[in-house]
Amino acid sequence: MAAETAPLLTSGGVDQRPRHVAIIMDGNGRWATERGWPRLVGHRRGAERVKQIVRACPDLGVNWLTVYAFSTENWKRTTEEVLGLMKIFRRYIQYEAEGMAAEGVRLRFIGGRERLDDKLQALMSSIEARTAGNSHLNLTVAINYGGRDELTRASTRLAQKIARGEVETPTEADLAACLDTAGHPDPDLVIRTSGETRTSNFLPWQAAYAEYEFTPTLWPDFTPDHLAQILDRFGLRDRRFGGV
Repeated sequence: MAAETAPLLTSGGVDQRPRHVAIIMDGNGRWATERGWPRLVGHRRGAERVKQIVRACPDLGVNWLTVYAFSTENWKRTTEEVLGLMKIFRRYIQYEAEGMAAEGVRLRFIGGRERLDDKLQALMSSIEARTAGNSHLNLTVAINYGGRDELTRASTRLAQKIARGEVETPTEADLAACLDTAGHPDPDLVIRTSGETRTSNFLPWQAAYAEYEFTPTLWPDFTPDHLAQILDRFGLRDRRFGGV
């Protein structure tokens, strides 16, 4: 059941609801290990949690949700865990495609795809095309994503535009247009679960003015009610963007 929607107000009484929430979904492996289970059990439980949060977001006023599923650094994990994660991603896309299309969710992926296997890349492209016309919720999944890698790739694209004469004096907007997230609004709020307080190379350009919330809750235990409480606290923040 989705969490109850309550008005989010600043101290001045102005509605302040984050349009875009980004989440570093941390703690799946730890959640399983604490219970004496294999780490992949935690990752599977984490995938189930994603479905619940996705369904809750529209009722909470969130129009854009970006989740960090697999980083460029996660390849350092054991072969068993990496292969297991890739299998979970394939199953998630295969079995959730119908439901997402029916519920009006638009699904997109960011990150370098060249290292992913061909079947996964095909599934990603297929569901992106199938849900392209949806607008009830914009869901972006970061797979093989690293902020520095994204900025490097974006800089290469921008340099190519400059070489072709398409850009003369590059601006911030020109670089932003070359990012994986071109056309996406910047996140208003970044949440990291599991008690860690690092940003872990997640959306460094896009989250320059985002508010951050670090919660000790492990991702498999993170419910829509947890999200609603964080959104309430967000509504009390005074966002000045460098002003007074």
